[in-house]
Amino acid sequence: MASSPEQSTATIRQVLRLAAGRQSLLVPIDAVREILELGSLTQVPQAPALLRGVMNLRGAVVPIIDLAARCGLPPCQIGRRSAIVVVEVPGDEVQAQFVAGLLVDAVYEVIDAVVERIEPVPTLGVELPAAFLVGMLRLDSGYAAWLSLDQLLAPAQLSDLIGSASVAT
Repeated sequence: MASSPEQSTATIRQVLRLAAGRQSLLVPIDAVREILELGSLTQVPQAPALLRGVMNLRGAVVPIIDLAARCGLPPCQIGRRSAIVVVEVPGDEVQAQFVAGLLVDAVYEVIDAVVERIEPVPTLGVELPAAFLVGMLRLDSGYAAWLSLDQLLAPAQLSDLIGSASVAT
């Protein structure tokens, strides 16, 4: 059976499908360092809801960002499927790479995504900020939002959000 020209030129990227609230989300697997069970977190005094705490990951202090709260949704409710997805994204002028843990409600699977099938973010009907999304991808189970980790975890913006929350209290 011969493959169609569309299949032979398609760009495939592996993505991790996870959930924050009712949202089905995708993150590129090449940004994922590891997936951890939820363990003990050290609370940060006067931190906003998006910063659930920090954890020691083999000697490095890693901030744990509540993915739902970061996206403007109600914070994750800790349950038996909750997990921390440790990701690494390009940093800024202070640090070349930024490592953070994303607190999510569930981690489902790694799937092969055809990049050419990413659809633009619709102007209505999406609860997440468009700036945090690369686009939408149709799956067998419906649509999933492809996250732009570079925007979601921009170190300077996160620092400003966390700093302004501690000043306000």
